[in-house]
Amino acid sequence: MNENFDVTYKVLFRKYYPSLIFYATRLVGEEEAEDVVQDVFVELWRRKDSIEIGDQIQAFLYRAVYTRALNVLKHRNVEDGYCAAMEEINQKRAEFYQPDNNEVIRRIEDRELRKEIYNAINELPDKCKEVFKLSYLHEMKNKEIADVLGISLRTVEAHMYKALKYLRSRLDPLWIILFLFLWRDW
Repeated sequence: MNENFDVTYKVLFRKYYPSLIFYATRLVGEEEAEDVVQDVFVELWRRKDSIEIGDQIQAFLYRAVYTRALNVLKHRNVEDGYCAAMEEINQKRAEFYQPDNNEVIRRIEDRELRKEIYNAINELPDKCKEVFKLSYLHEMKNKEIADVLGISLRTVEAHMYKALKYLRSRLDPLWIILFLFLWRDW
């Protein structure tokens, strides 16, 4: 077994599984979303000797989930004898969530990333978290934070340093993107 692929596979699974579940749920519903995504990862594992994992892996995974989900919808239509109206609804849903629709994928990814950032910020010690939120989410200057909280400027700077250091390590690959989201509407 290729040990290198084993590590890469685990990284891909951890990185994309939650977003793919979220995506698949939009297509086929909660009951079948997990099966769809697991099937895609099983297929990826089966083809480990013939597949090249590169920059396009995210697009590949979304397309694979999309294709599996379409198969589930087609099977569901046949199996349940759905009326024409249900088939049309499923068709519209499939068109909306088509993986080449980058806006939809971006929204899914944004939501997952935002959740990860929120979780990391909420893991900060209370004072640290409060200082960080006032600085980045409420755009207050360190001096204003010190005045509002009744603490020294040095203490504010120490909390900011601690918060940024923690977030940098906790969100390692996401660190640069973190600031893009902090300046958006939360």
